[in-house]
Amino acid sequence: MRDYEKEFEGRVEFIRKLMKKSGAAGIVYGNSGGKDSALVGILCKAACNNTVGLIMPCGSKRNYEIDARDAAIVAEHYRIETRTVDLTPVREAEIASLGAVTELTDAAAANIAPRLRMATLYAVAASEGRLVAGTGNKSEAYMGYFTKWGDGAHDFNPIADLTVTEIYEFLRWLEAPVRIIEKAPSAGLFDGQTDEGEMGVSYAAVDRYIATGEASDEDKAIIEAFHARSEHKRSGIAVYEEEA
Repeated sequence: MRDYEKEFEGRVEFIRKLMKKSGAAGIVYGNSGGKDSALVGILCKAACNNTVGLIMPCGSKRNYEIDARDAAIVAEHYRIETRTVDLTPVREAEIASLGAVTELTDAAAANIAPRLRMATLYAVAASEGRLVAGTGNKSEAYMGYFTKWGDGAHDFNPIADLTVTEIYEFLRWLEAPVRIIEKAPSAGLFDGQTDEGEMGVSYAAVDRYIATGEASDEDKAIIEAFHARSEHKRSGIAVYEEEA
């Protein structure tokens, strides 16, 4: 297990140095009510008092209920300023406009919400001189379980090297609200959705594979397939280079 006291101090100092170097006035992040955003919020608030978490319900009933409630609990517990921006009408308008030019797939429609959230975070950041903090973890990155130019876009990420298992360990060390730790991981893109249910493999299995290369044949096949087809999300943008 990591030394989380040392981890906390190191990550807070990383954020402080970044803030000083950038000259930014504060930080903004998406407060989804989940484990990752909770840890990012805690670290950012410890490093910069001028940290704001945006609650951004968009489409699913869950966003307005359990996610918003849990997000508020975390914010109150750690005294993080919170604002709510309802993006459901924006998403509906976008889908209606797109319907005139294409037939949206379920995946394309689901990815609209995280991209609207990132546009919202950057609008606030640009207006108030803030940096956008990312909330993705190592396990999600390995599986490609994030939206390109959505939750995969940010100015910095203080937890990108942590697996889901380590996120939970860190939150327990911080004595974060139990409901956040016990909550099933979910992107909240639609009602009833969970990360593990959608991927078909547990994060425990993913983390074990990342750490040791070991997994059951079934889990290994799923993990390697997700990793291979999401390589484009982890690579830089392809640009033309003239041959020498």
